[in-house]
Amino acid sequence: PTPVEKAGPRVPEPRRLLVVEDDDVLRQRLARAFRERGLSVDEAADEAGASAAVAAQAPDFALVDLRLGRDSGLRVVAALAALPRAPVVVVLTGYGSIATALEAVRLGAAHYLTKPADVDQIVAAFGPGPAPEPPPGSVPSLARVEWEHINRVLADCGGNISQAARALGIDRRSLQRKLAKYPARR
Repeated sequence: PTPVEKAGPRVPEPRRLLVVEDDDVLRQRLARAFRERGLSVDEAADEAGASAAVAAQAPDFALVDLRLGRDSGLRVVAALAALPRAPVVVVLTGYGSIATALEAVRLGAAHYLTKPADVDQIVAAFGPGPAPEPPPGSVPSLARVEWEHINRVLADCGGNISQAARALGIDRRSLQRKLAKYPARR
């Protein structure tokens, strides 16, 4: 037998996951849960930390929060998608909207989940198959539709609040007040 045969079967390396989340407690809990499922996990709290983790070793999967303090998770998604061997990216956010979901997918995310999402839902989103369908008969409220429309227009305007206010036909301060509110529940 050759030296390789004497060593026994080769154990595959654990799949690498990058968790980019600015909430320290949530990030640590997610990382622990993923490690328990056999993944090798790197953690980052912001865009710079994500870049450093990717430079050290490219991940197979990435879980990215949409809002990272002052940073944007969408920039992290775009950077990950530009890698030579792009990971499967899932965006996780507490501020879900149609506009940001479309933008995340356009930039390279495989799935878009809203908080709260359990670890099993996230793991399922990394796997093959279609994105989960919304429950039948779920109709968003008028306030939710308005909030999503405002965010879509703001994204189309490149984040320029004055330009978005003109496009929406409302005062800039009114737009800022609407944006400061949390999204309405479905």
